[in-house]
Amino acid sequence: MNALRLTFGRWFGLPDPQAAEALPVRLGRRAAYSPSPAHIQSFDQPLLWVVLTLVLWGVVMVYSATIAMPDNPKFANYAHSHFLIRHLASISIAIIAAIIAFQVPVEVWERIAPWLFVVSLLLLVAVLLPFVGKGVNGARRWISLGVMNFQPSELAKFAVLLYASDYMVRKMDVKEDFFRAVIPMGVAVALVGLLLLAEPDMGAFMVIAVIAMGILFLGGVNARMFFLIATILVVAFGLMIALSEWRRERIFAYLDPWSEKHALGKGYQLSHSLIAIGRGEIFGVGLGGSVEKLHWLPEAHTDFLLAVIGEEFGLVGVVLLIGLFLWLTRRIMHIGRQAIALDRVFAGLVAQGVGIWMGFQAFINMGVNLGALPTKGLTLPLMSYGGSAILINLVALALVMRIDYENRRMQQGGRS
Repeated sequence: MNALRLTFGRWFGLPDPQAAEALPVRLGRRAAYSPSPAHIQSFDQPLLWVVLTLVLWGVVMVYSATIAMPDNPKFANYAHSHFLIRHLASISIAIIAAIIAFQVPVEVWERIAPWLFVVSLLLLVAVLLPFVGKGVNGARRWISLGVMNFQPSELAKFAVLLYASDYMVRKMDVKEDFFRAVIPMGVAVALVGLLLLAEPDMGAFMVIAVIAMGILFLGGVNARMFFLIATILVVAFGLMIALSEWRRERIFAYLDPWSEKHALGKGYQLSHSLIAIGRGEIFGVGLGGSVEKLHWLPEAHTDFLLAVIGEEFGLVGVVLLIGLFLWLTRRIMHIGRQAIALDRVFAGLVAQGVGIWMGFQAFINMGVNLGALPTKGLTLPLMSYGGSAILINLVALALVMRIDYENRRMQQGGRS
């Protein structure tokens, strides 16, 4: 397990436990412990530019994927810019919320973490109530707020992230005791999972489970306990699939999307996603030139935005996008590593949890679009159409930038 932690740490920039006491946190070529610290920026500008690049690229692709939708009788009353305007409005609200979130000290987030978790539970219950939750295609996942539809499962990801980080800090002295350290956290995640499965939203539950597991791992939970929890989760997800006919059908469709049975059913989205990516070849057909988005590929602006990117920008565009998300994930994990090196465990776990969240969800979405994973209904972070997802994603990243800002203040000899 120590070798696994060391390998994991080297990739994501985590501290070596054997060198924790003498760990130099460096910015550029000068060590943070230099008696005369160099002038450094107050926040991580490269991280900000990468986030803005992904958001703006997402705006262009959402417009490209939806510009022809009014030609469909289902959307005949919509203007060609309908989805673009709503997406820009959501981004504007999200940027304002992110600026506000950046102003909040990390210690305040730590204090409100349990209360935010309770609020997320109440909203997950509320979305299941008649006349409160909004149902689409048999799923009740949204609460209508007039200007936008809010998805409580997105808030639940953020709330569980904060709660798990706060929980691990409080349980550091008993993290070797399975019943005292793990069971309460397991019950909390299981409760969230039951509410999400009632919607149903298994994809969000998977992301939340991975976030919680990642924080337990990074928090130093005993290796035997970690693998026991991982085994329980794998068995639980296996049973969810085995006991649900429509989930089994999705797996069968994923294994053979071209069969006569699945091509026009559960495998329809996947087969047309693969056609779109295949048409793109190396350099793509050009921005706006996608054919699959013309009513062939459902939900092209949400779950299958990568397929449109692959068709219009080709392999080059897909590889560039993967590179941006890899850099984003690695940079966020590095910020978490710096916070832990400065003895800010809660801040470090939160940042690393955000890195796990963004990286894992992007990995699942890309895997689904490329036919490597079964369809899960998860959006591409920062890019896909969806107000609540963009809102919570940008707030979470603003918190990471706040953590980095406080790290830099401490390295300069100031207060966080």
